[in-house]
Amino acid sequence: MFLMVATTQVFAQVRLGLTAHPNFGFLKIENGKGSGVSTGFSYGLMSDFEFAENYSFATGLTVTTINGKGTALNYQPYHGIAATNAEYDVKFKMQYLEVPLSVKLKTDEQNDIRWYGQFGLTADIRIGARQDVKSNNNTALADDVKAADFTKFLRAGMIIGGGMEYRMSGKTSLMGGLTYNNGLTNIAKDGASIRNHYVGLNIGVFF
Repeated sequence: MFLMVATTQVFAQVRLGLTAHPNFGFLKIENGKGSGVSTGFSYGLMSDFEFAENYSFATGLTVTTINGKGTALNYQPYHGIAATNAEYDVKFKMQYLEVPLSVKLKTDEQNDIRWYGQFGLTADIRIGARQDVKSNNNTALADDVKAADFTKFLRAGMIIGGGMEYRMSGKTSLMGGLTYNNGLTNIAKDGASIRNHYVGLNIGVFF
């Protein structure tokens, strides 16, 4: 919030908007493998600080759910059960307070449409974590249980994406695009190495 207030004094134009869109998450597991994609959701505030024509600093504040599943070796499914040399089917349902910090490059407007590309980082704070765990014989060891003790509080990601803005009237624009969020940090504790990623189908409105 301090960064947003400070930069408001520098940039010539600030655009605020709302976003709500689905995403498709998946896991990368060092001692194991990911297994398909799982749907999540993101909603919140987005903003563009336009510091030059066709260039802006894009940030915001969203609640983002990243779900993913896979098979992990030597994973501790819950307290009281030690990690063993066995495979476990795991599913993480993570919820973060996400702050993107990115640069957005835009084309000139033609027929009320502008195209954009975006690149940057995200800083995420965990606000919820749950997990499912099954053994290799399909026995449920944990079913939608809290996983705060097995996951890390902070997450960092790298984002790259693009899309378009359609000006409906005045300063009101409809935004749509795709963003790939590549998890840079390990989300798991206790020696496991698991990273979560997602592709977001971005939908929002600038006012």
